[in-house]
Amino acid sequence: MKKLIAGIALFGTFALASAQTITFDKTTFDYGTVKPSSDGIRFFTVTNTGDKPLVLSNVKASCGCTTPEFSTDPIMPGKSAKIKVGYNTAINGGFNKMIEVFSNDPANSRSVIYIKGTVDANAPDVVVTPAKMETPADAKAAKKAAKAAKKVAAAK
Repeated sequence: MKKLIAGIALFGTFALASAQTITFDKTTFDYGTVKPSSDGIRFFTVTNTGDKPLVLSNVKASCGCTTPEFSTDPIMPGKSAKIKVGYNTAINGGFNKMIEVFSNDPANSRSVIYIKGTVDANAPDVVVTPAKMETPADAKAAKKAAKAAKKVAAAK
């Protein structure tokens, strides 16, 4: 009987040790001080640091002034995806908004990320270009271009 219980406990330990694990590049994105109606789009990078596919099932903002966008495609182990978060910068004043991220991570099925900042008409003019969401096709094209550049450099 003791061997049976020990075997079940050992199997349970291995089952928990191998799972999908959600990790964020940052949990708070500070917009700083921005002008009214400026670009309110920012990106959070989500990485699967586990060994099974990670699936984002839902991403919910704490209010209607914040609009998250995400993909439900599985994030394979070691790979990353982006969560696009838009804030309505037409609303003057400070903001601190919570975004809930729901996934199949057994230890963190609900994670929380934040955006914060201030919308002020007297803010300095700053141009922010949002990070481009890279698709698998973009990644392949970039690798192909890098190989071609190496061949040209080697030929010279």
